[in-house]
Amino acid sequence: MSLPQNTLKPWNTFRIAASAARITVADSTDALCASWQQSRQQNEPVLLLGEGSNVLFLGDFAGQVIINRIKGIQIEDQTDSWLLHVGAGENWHQLVEYTLKTGLPGLENLALIPGCAGSAPIQNIGAYGAELAHFCEYVDVVRLQDGNQERLAAQACRFGYRDSTFKHQYRDGYAIVAVGLRLSKTWHPLLTYGDLRSLDPLTVTPLQVFEAVCHMRCSKLPDPNVTGNAGSFFKNPIVSAQHAAELRARYPQIPQYPQDSGEVKLAAGWLIDQCGLKGLQVGGAAVHQQQALVLINIDNASGQDVVNLAHQVRLQVAEKFGILLEPEVRFITARGETDATEAIA
Repeated sequence: MSLPQNTLKPWNTFRIAASAARITVADSTDALCASWQQSRQQNEPVLLLGEGSNVLFLGDFAGQVIINRIKGIQIEDQTDSWLLHVGAGENWHQLVEYTLKTGLPGLENLALIPGCAGSAPIQNIGAYGAELAHFCEYVDVVRLQDGNQERLAAQACRFGYRDSTFKHQYRDGYAIVAVGLRLSKTWHPLLTYGDLRSLDPLTVTPLQVFEAVCHMRCSKLPDPNVTGNAGSFFKNPIVSAQHAAELRARYPQIPQYPQDSGEVKLAAGWLIDQCGLKGLQVGGAAVHQQQALVLINIDNASGQDVVNLAHQVRLQVAEKFGILLEPEVRFITARGETDATEAIA
């Protein structure tokens, strides 16, 4: 079956059947700026996307969607590390595979995270003990109204848990065009999560860590090419040490991860699972049976179906644990991004 023109279904991993007034694929910074400026001149909404792996369309988009496909990988061999300059439109997982095949370990714990390299700093993507912030040297951004480029050192990116300056100061009117990554030539495996704990740190190879991460993700997370989803839908909540202790007294098996700040990170998927919500369906959307942190499109779900489901999940977790979950996914209306937490409140 052929898809209608300007459908956004191929451009969002939730596979929501929304549409846009126009869809443009930009493979250079100049093309990106020109398309954005055209929308501004016509006073229409404009949205930049990589692979649409972290968005939920609540309906049709009233303006232009620009797909960032700026490619290219350059490697600089330095004394104690390799410096990679990566175009924002490069697929993230393919980048991880490429570095390992080229003999540049370090990114293996971040395998199979969907999306493009340019999206990685926005969320400060992370998994299995690693975060983009651990490897980021700089991020190149362009001011779309005039094409002026700026290089932000990692410290200026203000990386936090699923957060960065690209959600704040550099959110509107800017686009990420490249990311600089530094991979140390002294490799130390990160084996603190899940099945990785069973690997021997003295003999394990980067490829074995990569394969273990891929196995864990494939066994727990649905393939968006088969079942529409945006990966982890909710952020793992961070609570005070006192709140964490109270929860541990009531639920001795609760997973808890102490943070440098003195606070404690909890596993949102565990909280949802304890509420018995795996398989819960609202309209065409459902909580995944294997990983409760993932909401899926199982029957031509609308964006509103997903919102209604997320509302039910948030409500029940709040009632049981006194914790208000926040979406990790960006919510997009006809005119642009809206507050996702307010949308499911």
